[in-house]
Amino acid sequence: MKDEEIKKHVKQRYSGIAKSGTSCCCSSSECGTSFKEQAKMIGYSDEDIKKIPEEANMGLGCGNPVALASLNKGETVLDLGSGGGMDAFLASKKVGSKGRIIGVDMTKAMIEKAKQTAEKYDYNNVEFRLGEIEALPVEDDEVDVIISNCVINLSPDKKKVFQEAYRVLKPQGRMLVSDIVTEGKLPLEVRKNLDAWAACIAGAMDKKDYLRAIEEAGFKDVKIVSESSYEFDVSKNLKGKVSSIKVEAHKT
Repeated sequence: MKDEEIKKHVKQRYSGIAKSGTSCCCSSSECGTSFKEQAKMIGYSDEDIKKIPEEANMGLGCGNPVALASLNKGETVLDLGSGGGMDAFLASKKVGSKGRIIGVDMTKAMIEKAKQTAEKYDYNNVEFRLGEIEALPVEDDEVDVIISNCVINLSPDKKKVFQEAYRVLKPQGRMLVSDIVTEGKLPLEVRKNLDAWAACIAGAMDKKDYLRAIEEAGFKDVKIVSESSYEFDVSKNLKGKVSSIKVEAHKT
């Protein structure tokens, strides 16, 4: 399966999500819970949810990277795969008016949706840029912190993503990501399934390889902050093979 074929399918799926507001990995109708409840299940507090526009919460993600990042006033934050802007808007409150948030997403419909929401609610310290996380539209040493929420697994070239993340971070910068990883190999029929790619499963990297790729990009002090089993349709015999992890890493 070619990388461009995967990207095209993922773009189409997430364009549909942006226009319909329905999550691909787990819609409220499938899970029997609202987007608000889904957000709470993956680490967002009631206070977090109240701080962000309702339309930015589309039931996506597998964690709350903003809670891990301990953001400070005045910092510049980059959100890899910013989607509808949920984490970007939440981070904007943390860094204040002197801080800056940059969201990057490869799906035009998501960027347009996020920009409209930012304008509607006067998020003056947030901007969204169309681009791929393997080739970030960001200058060298431009940001203090990188966050990402269940997006890097969608990339066919995760090593390049981490190399780009290292490039754009300032010295002493840090990266906090929530993502999906595997324990061992997934069945070939899953790996070749485009819908499974878009659903955050097929593209997931083995946990050890994922951490090694971060280290090989130059990051230090790479560690898993927390880990939990990832819930999904067990009919594919994937139970126990897929996990949601939160990872911290630093640029020296």
